[in-house]
Amino acid sequence: MSQACPCGSGSSLEQCCGHYHSGEAHAASAETLMRSRYSAYVLGQIDYLIATTLPAQQADLDSTAIRAWSLGSTWLGLEVESSELIGGQPEHSFVTFTARWHDDSGEHSHRERSSFVQHGTRWYFIDPTVPLKAGRNDPCPCGSKQKFKKCCASYL
Repeated sequence: MSQACPCGSGSSLEQCCGHYHSGEAHAASAETLMRSRYSAYVLGQIDYLIATTLPAQQADLDSTAIRAWSLGSTWLGLEVESSELIGGQPEHSFVTFTARWHDDSGEHSHRERSSFVQHGTRWYFIDPTVPLKAGRNDPCPCGSKQKFKKCCASYL
């Protein structure tokens, strides 16, 4: 029997987030990417979490802390509240969700409105804990060739 996908889609892992984790496909929307990232936390897929974060932020991610949180938690579920495609060039999107988990200090619930940007055919998570190193008039770190203030800065 196949394993249910942790993202809560009701599909099997192989038919849902598994093919994103393996690199066979890329998430077609910000919501799909967010769901696959939740599943990656559940499954300890740290390389996937890093690879799906905005490339300009990847080097500054604390992979040790990400791994510790992922593997030290029992993941209890994901609820997607909304997904808003903002538009623009490049496309931006917000996904509002609640993730629940249990760890050594008890049960937790975290509600977040995450920002995403599409670069080429791929969606990326913009991590609010990792500063984007760009001035307002510098080229946007997402690679759009627009000024930062006219691109991702307006969605943070």
